[in-house]
Amino acid sequence: MTVLLAIAVLALVAALLYVLLRPKEEAPVVEPDLGPAIQEATSQVASQMMSNLLQANEEARKVDVANAEAVLQRRQTEIDKRQQEMKALADRIAEGQVKIEHEVRKRGEADLQTRTLLEQMGQTVGNLNSETAGLKKALRQPQTRGQWGEMQLRRCIEIAGMTEHVDFELQETLRTDDGQLRPDARFLLPEGRSFVADSKVPLDAFLDAQEAEDESTRLVHMARHARQAREHIRSLSSKDYQGQFKAGEMPDLVVCFIPNEPALHAAFAADPELFDYALERNVLLVSPTSLIGLLRTMELGWRQERMVAEAAQIADAAGTLHARFVKFLADLEGVGKGLTTAAKAYDKAVGSMEGRLLPQLRKVESMGVAPGKEIQPPEPTHITVRSIAAPELRDAAEEADPASERDAA
Repeated sequence: MTVLLAIAVLALVAALLYVLLRPKEEAPVVEPDLGPAIQEATSQVASQMMSNLLQANEEARKVDVANAEAVLQRRQTEIDKRQQEMKALADRIAEGQVKIEHEVRKRGEADLQTRTLLEQMGQTVGNLNSETAGLKKALRQPQTRGQWGEMQLRRCIEIAGMTEHVDFELQETLRTDDGQLRPDARFLLPEGRSFVADSKVPLDAFLDAQEAEDESTRLVHMARHARQAREHIRSLSSKDYQGQFKAGEMPDLVVCFIPNEPALHAAFAADPELFDYALERNVLLVSPTSLIGLLRTMELGWRQERMVAEAAQIADAAGTLHARFVKFLADLEGVGKGLTTAAKAYDKAVGSMEGRLLPQLRKVESMGVAPGKEIQPPEPTHITVRSIAAPELRDAAEEADPASERDAA
């Protein structure tokens, strides 16, 4: 704005000078000399305009200074705010860095623990593999398989509650004309009946099937596994355990216990007619699960048998108690009658003493033969015994002791 005013003043001055200094073609007319007046007026205008220009410039400068100070203040405030934000951000970054370092340390510790656990797991898996290999090797030995099957059979019996000294006998030898038969277990049933069980562990072919690398080889071993199961059934049926007991003492079925559930299911899968084949030969194939269910049923039968026996004992005890209570009532009534008789005898003796003995004693004392404390007569007593009032007890007492009623009459 100041620059524009200065340019306008200079243009006005230049125009005035041009008018004054321009040459004239015609003869000058005598006119009054206005140059000094114009020059003075121009000077005053220029001076006034310069003064206004300076004042306007000063006001503009003050406004610019105020605006600059306000802008500077705003910028300083923004700078302070940015510094605070930067400081807060730096603090958060520092805290985040500390947390990250802490998490990194924790992760390092966790990784170390994980590596340690993996190493331990590797050792455990190695030990497990070696133990599994040892178990497989042991289960391929017939004697070891037999002992394992007997142990599993005993465990199932214990779980079912059939203890050795109450409901079952293990390793009982049966003597026959052809020699001795030794079943793995003989289970006693109520009313003197029983049945036997043998443990069979066909695992050779089953283990080979588990280790087979192709399906065809596995199917071949599974078929051999089913044939081994059939052979065990035929061998158990040929022993004819039922013929060693009296008729009615043993069911027609003999239990063939296979202690490995997968092995039994695999045999059924390979030979669907295996179960019917066993039943035709009076052999019942059972696994640990089905054997425990069968033994629980047997234990329930024994429990019912014990309840019946205990009920009979309770009935006998109740009859004996009733008979003895009847006899006790008769004796109790005799005691009451005896007490009444004794009371009457006592009253009679007191009356005799007062009427006959005491007068004579007083006569002796009056003669001075026996000086001392004066004799005081005893107080007479009267005893009333409560009779049995309940009619059922009264009738029972009279039935037990008929002579007592005659004596009372």
